[in-house]
Amino acid sequence: MAATMSATASSPGVGGLLREWRRRRRLSQLDLANEATVSARHLSFVETGRSKPSRELVLHLAEHLEVPLRERNSLLLAAGYAPRYHQTPLEAEEMAPVRQALDSILAGHQPFPAVVVDRRWDLVSANASALAILTEGVAEHLLAPPANALRVSLHPDGLAPRIANIAEYAAHLVDRLRREVEVYADPQLVDLHAELCGYPGVAGSPSPADTVSRLFVPLVLRTDRGELTFFSTVATFGTARDVTVEELAIESFFPADAATAAVLRARWA
Repeated sequence: MAATMSATASSPGVGGLLREWRRRRRLSQLDLANEATVSARHLSFVETGRSKPSRELVLHLAEHLEVPLRERNSLLLAAGYAPRYHQTPLEAEEMAPVRQALDSILAGHQPFPAVVVDRRWDLVSANASALAILTEGVAEHLLAPPANALRVSLHPDGLAPRIANIAEYAAHLVDRLRREVEVYADPQLVDLHAELCGYPGVAGSPSPADTVSRLFVPLVLRTDRGELTFFSTVATFGTARDVTVEELAIESFFPADAATAAVLRARWA
């Protein structure tokens, strides 16, 4: 009981959490007050705990701070209110339209690879091309659920030995993860970032100087059919109001040259 009370007492209140999100977004109190059209004095009182914000104000500020839905629930709880956003398991009956949409996108992208990951980069689903190409030669322990896409990509027992431009691609993935750490402030993402940076050839490996002159950072894979070169796009559910749905991302890989396209089309003809 004492440990529980101590942990509760040391947890930041809603004012402190809002201040952390404001600073993470690099906004001053005046910036946020102007953007959200609230009194700067009242915002100051909320952040210092001198004033308790209404449920509506918490959500209003969270919207302007672009706080993810999971963390909006945490803000509401810290302010003494019930969470607003559900976190529905993907296998639930009401998520059937979401599953159907994901299956349709993955199948429609064949013969090119496509994967679905959650916000921590754990694999949710993948099409046949992705399972064949992006797991070839990967150690079984990395593919055991929940398989993490970034770990599979950069671990020395994963795809890394097959990635011809590993320094460039690793720097791209690590930088991408770092930006997501800033967005989500998720301790598990922080730990994953530290883990990836500890892999051989990953830490301190900046992208080559000519990267900025390119249209994209490619993934160049060595295979028994020659080198395959891809670029990727990431899609999310833009109007999500469920934590699970908001945190899903679909990464679709496209051939970056005619040779890669021909190999993939021939393999799944």
